[in-house]
Amino acid sequence: MSLIARLRAYAADAFGLRGTADAVGEADERLAAIALLVHVARADGILAPEETERLARLVEGRFAATRSEAEALIARAAAYDAQTRDMAALVEVIGHEAGHEQKARLLAMAWSVAGADGEVHEFEEALVWRLGGLLGFDEAGILLARAGDPLAARP
Repeated sequence: MSLIARLRAYAADAFGLRGTADAVGEADERLAAIALLVHVARADGILAPEETERLARLVEGRFAATRSEAEALIARAAAYDAQTRDMAALVEVIGHEAGHEQKARLLAMAWSVAGADGEVHEFEEALVWRLGGLLGFDEAGILLARAGDPLAARP
């Protein structure tokens, strides 16, 4: 359990809000994951329409039920990313407790966003490689996620 998750759990126990803290933690993890994807989309300094569309489709398919909910989450995540600007901090919010499959899917989604405009730019590539390392993947795992096989990626 990450330090942030432990602090939330402690506060929830102290104030009798156990169920609320769990829900807030899950929402924070989801927002941090989307913020990481936004961070990747912005890495080359250009948020191309293709990247915006890919990001919306991925968020709608994984984190939101509707397009409008996805767009609202992306807007919140973009503000969160602008405020944080540190991938390591965002990965910490996701926590060490996130499963291998969740991390592998997030890494594959990051590669998908990076290549949405038809080219993975140097900055995007470096950023996704760093993200893979922060998530605990080795070189082979990062390459497998890039090839579109996130479940075969090894931590």
